[in-house]
Amino acid sequence: MNFLELTKERYSTRAFSAQAVEEEKINYLLECARRAPSACNKQPWHFVVVETAEARNKVQQCYNRDWIKQAPLYIIIYAANEQAWRREEDEKNHADIDAAIATEHICLAASALELGSCWVCNFDVKALQAAFPLGEQWHPVAILPIGYPANTPNKPSPRKEMSQITSRF
Repeated sequence: MNFLELTKERYSTRAFSAQAVEEEKINYLLECARRAPSACNKQPWHFVVVETAEARNKVQQCYNRDWIKQAPLYIIIYAANEQAWRREEDEKNHADIDAAIATEHICLAASALELGSCWVCNFDVKALQAAFPLGEQWHPVAILPIGYPANTPNKPSPRKEMSQITSRF
């Protein structure tokens, strides 16, 4: 599948089958994330793989929605501001940007493996940090529920017209 086709196939999965995700596929997702680009190659990220029932329950307490409970696997993406590159002119920290790039690498790799994923950013940050403590420098950026989709979307999500989102000079 070419890249454009892959991006068209990917959607936010909110219904998962009970089928477990194979270890080799989990490793593939993590390797794709590890190879994501980051500003000045700082790689200010850490990936927490959540598989056990006890650990999954902790995630579910931080984002209490019924649909997320179906996913057999979560990957939590953390970032460390102190490890990230900062733009000299305005000190803009790129930790969250770098973590977002790695997150999307996981999402697209999941689609290539016929797995579903969904970005979750609306979670209880303090509760998640307490449940999966990596140290004060680390903050969670996203939770990715991952698994085999239980269904397919009815229609692609609408996209703005190219003319609405681009300028040429």
